[in-house]
Amino acid sequence: MARLPRWISQHLAALRAVLVLTAITGVLYPLAVLAVAQIPGLAGKADGSLIYDDAGNVVGSSLIGQEFTDADGEALLQYFQSRPSMAAGETGAYDPLASGASNLGPENVVDTLPDPELGWDGDANAAKSLLTQVCERSLAIGEREGVDGSRPYCTDTGIGAVLGVYYSEGTTGDVTRVVSLNEQCDTTETPFLKEYEGVQVECAAYGDDHAAAIITPIAGDAPADPQVPADAVTASGSGLDPHISPAYAELQTDRIAAERGTSTDEIEDLVEEHTTGRFLGFMGEPAVNVVELNLALDEELPLT
Repeated sequence: MARLPRWISQHLAALRAVLVLTAITGVLYPLAVLAVAQIPGLAGKADGSLIYDDAGNVVGSSLIGQEFTDADGEALLQYFQSRPSMAAGETGAYDPLASGASNLGPENVVDTLPDPELGWDGDANAAKSLLTQVCERSLAIGEREGVDGSRPYCTDTGIGAVLGVYYSEGTTGDVTRVVSLNEQCDTTETPFLKEYEGVQVECAAYGDDHAAAIITPIAGDAPADPQVPADAVTASGSGLDPHISPAYAELQTDRIAAERGTSTDEIEDLVEEHTTGRFLGFMGEPAVNVVELNLALDEELPLT
């Protein structure tokens, strides 16, 4: 009996391997995973951890945050507010198709100032640093919740408190010039700090190049432990996290109680019901699911 040529035998063996692996990995394995996903207790998670209201309508997912704001983007005071979302897809913040971080790190402290004639909304090349974004959010949340929104390295007006310091010998020597890098001369009369090491501080001017200056953040006299928690002013890595810290939830309870016409204790009990502890008792931090909590608010303490 004649043997097939070697190259044909190799191709037939390869074809058999492809067919077998396709059957295992492309059919049997997916079906097995699908079957396991339908086990009671796992089916809800496999379907997206969907949340339903009393009428049976899908109102969201317990894995993806939501904004609780009006048409103008202002916070709805009767609801707990989520942490910021850096995602900004076609549907706005918390867009699952635009998941991702801002890629701005702790050293991102200098704003790219806008053309004064266009402003922040009109100048596409302008960009606020992570520090200024945090300062703005902290100040706004402090005003909303009736607490001190100041934090280190922030000015009283909610801008990153950063100086560009020029030295006579580059990085050493006497200070020859100081510029408040995030404050424009066109929008502020005096910088947040009048003098630095005996030199008068200037406000920044649009178009100036301060690459030769030494970037110097100024801590200021704000409390080292701000009243506004860090998660209230920063986004998660995905930009979709539906959770906030118990500290941020506690900060909002008085406002929610006043808006809902109930006691703070009743709101705190509801928060506690929707607080999850550390995984396995020691991993991670306790967290409050804002989406589930706000749904429970409407169900148990509806607005009158």
